[in-house]
Amino acid sequence: MAPTSLRSSLFFGSNVIISSPTPKTTKPSFHITRSSLDDKPLKSLPSRAALAAILFSSSISSQSPKALALDQPLTPTQPIVIEAQSLSPSPSSLSPFAQSQVITAPNPKAQSSSSDLPDGSQWRYSEFLNAVKKGKVERVRFSKDGSVLQLTAVDNRRASVVVPNDPDLIDILAMNGVDISVSEGESGNDLFTIIGNLIFPILAFGGLFLLFRRAGGGPGGPGGLGGPMDFGRSKSKFQEVPETGVSFADVAGADQAKLELQEVVDFLKNPDKYTALGAKIPKGCLLVGPPGTGKTLLARAVAGEAGVPFFSCAASEFVELFVGVGASRVRDLFEKAKAKAPCIVFIDEIDAVGRQRGAGMGGGNDEREQTINQLLTEMDGFSGNSGVIVLAATNRPDVLDSALLRPGRFDRQVTVDRPDVAGRVKILQVHSRGKAIGKDVDFDKVARRTPGFTGADLQNLMNEAAILAARRELKEISKDEISDALERIIAGPEKKNAVVSDEKKRLVAYHEAGHALVGALMPEYDPVAKISIIPRGQAGGLTFFAPSEERLESGLYSRSYLENQMAVALGGRVAEEVIFGDDNVTTGASNDFMQVSRVARQMIERFGFSKKIGQVAVGGPGGNPFMGQQMSSQKDYSMATADIVDAEVRELVEKAYKRATDIITTHIDILHKLAQLLIEKETVDGEEFMSLFIDGQAEFL
Repeated sequence: MAPTSLRSSLFFGSNVIISSPTPKTTKPSFHITRSSLDDKPLKSLPSRAALAAILFSSSISSQSPKALALDQPLTPTQPIVIEAQSLSPSPSSLSPFAQSQVITAPNPKAQSSSSDLPDGSQWRYSEFLNAVKKGKVERVRFSKDGSVLQLTAVDNRRASVVVPNDPDLIDILAMNGVDISVSEGESGNDLFTIIGNLIFPILAFGGLFLLFRRAGGGPGGPGGLGGPMDFGRSKSKFQEVPETGVSFADVAGADQAKLELQEVVDFLKNPDKYTALGAKIPKGCLLVGPPGTGKTLLARAVAGEAGVPFFSCAASEFVELFVGVGASRVRDLFEKAKAKAPCIVFIDEIDAVGRQRGAGMGGGNDEREQTINQLLTEMDGFSGNSGVIVLAATNRPDVLDSALLRPGRFDRQVTVDRPDVAGRVKILQVHSRGKAIGKDVDFDKVARRTPGFTGADLQNLMNEAAILAARRELKEISKDEISDALERIIAGPEKKNAVVSDEKKRLVAYHEAGHALVGALMPEYDPVAKISIIPRGQAGGLTFFAPSEERLESGLYSRSYLENQMAVALGGRVAEEVIFGDDNVTTGASNDFMQVSRVARQMIERFGFSKKIGQVAVGGPGGNPFMGQQMSSQKDYSMATADIVDAEVRELVEKAYKRATDIITTHIDILHKLAQLLIEKETVDGEEFMSLFIDGQAEFL
């Protein structure tokens, strides 16, 4: 027969190899050798914890396994005496093998020596070793995991023994001629396997049931027993004495928003001044504005100024897979807040749970709707919510539920808009603290070059300028680093090692010169700030214009300005056609065409700048905001009207193209001078560009 190896777990580090039987003997004989599986020492006594499992009693019943006969007994070694320190486990903890029984023929020779054997069906390990060394054990059968063995004595008595970690056990059994076998789990094991397969699903479903109860606010949920698996609790961060490190002095460029929030802080500090006039503290303030304008920063400033307990969390922390978890967390949050009243609760990005209920193609989200329902009730429900001020921030007020925005829940909607020039100057001064700023830096000029920048954008600008100064090994930040950082943010980093042929460089120079020339000669258009043919990002060259601050603040654009904007955008393609011919134009004007088409269509469809269409808005957005832009646009006009719109758009574009062509052909000399200057210097600022018009006779068209 092929060599068979017993499981190493039986002997705790040793491997037993049973060789083929010797053919000369009438009784099958097997030779047992040992081979180490690892470098750990084999002779080690079991620990007290292992020995504590020796003493216990149980009844045993099983079928007889196949026994392996051993060689003639060798000289026994010195016995190992093991004393048990505690009672053993209950019989139910035994392996299935320990509850089996070996049935063999009676041995009449062993009747006389039966009185020397221990009584009972459960032997101690020390008693088992003494019986083995006296030759009173005929065969043993180990369980599959090696923790229990079943023995058959010479008088056919059966008993079970808990096996400790004794690496010498196999040697003792071999030297005393004890037959050894291993249970293969054929009998008894199936019953326990079936029971285990039945119990495991019950335990699994029972655990899920407890999770649901705790998530839904049951006995294990809020107000119940609690525990580490209780995820119905709020995850908000609490500060008894807020130390955010931010005050209103650190917030610049949002004076109106600060004024409204300062009243809330003053109400918390001096309530008598307001209550004497019958005023009530606002229950909620909703901070609305574009990303990066400082909504969260304002909330931190309110926490630092008010000096009352402050709870802060993100609305996404309420959203979970199981329905009811979010509502449970909302309840828990407001329970904690009411216990600390007066206090402030700040919920960031509230649109995560505050969206309109029942919206979307597939209906509403049940978990999110339960959460917002609970939030509505806690803010202004039947029981009231006195002493808790809720601050919330969002950049999507258009998707919020109307019930959430009504007075009584959010009494104030504070708009945190993009800062103006004065605000940007203050923000730049705040973010220049701790930085070595050169004397040539004029924050007013930087602010005028950054229209539409938010506080986060300006902070990033100053940080990029500091990084550039460190890269250039400078001691302070100059205006050049700020200018380069601004261009990097707007258009991307420079491609200094880009391979550009002289012909392509010349084409890009004339293209950008065309934009700048048409823009400079358009009446009431933005002045040229900088022209560059250095590749940045996806652009081969750029022409920067300084937009009017008044126009940006008001958001009002005249028809003449929009027509000038289209002509400037087409100036690059016109310059390519005039200098290189129609056959050599490139795809560089693709973005220009997209801008021209968008402006012309808006002028006709939305702004009422067409006499044929009149004061009618066609093709406006509509439908549900959650159904996507493609599905939300509605065709509310006929095909005849669509033909008129297309004709009007084409007419505007052709008019702008003609104006750009007339300017470039009329001032072709200035175009050549500017293109040559760009080829030589790669970058031309606004002052150098305007000096080219001194000797020329440029006229506005």
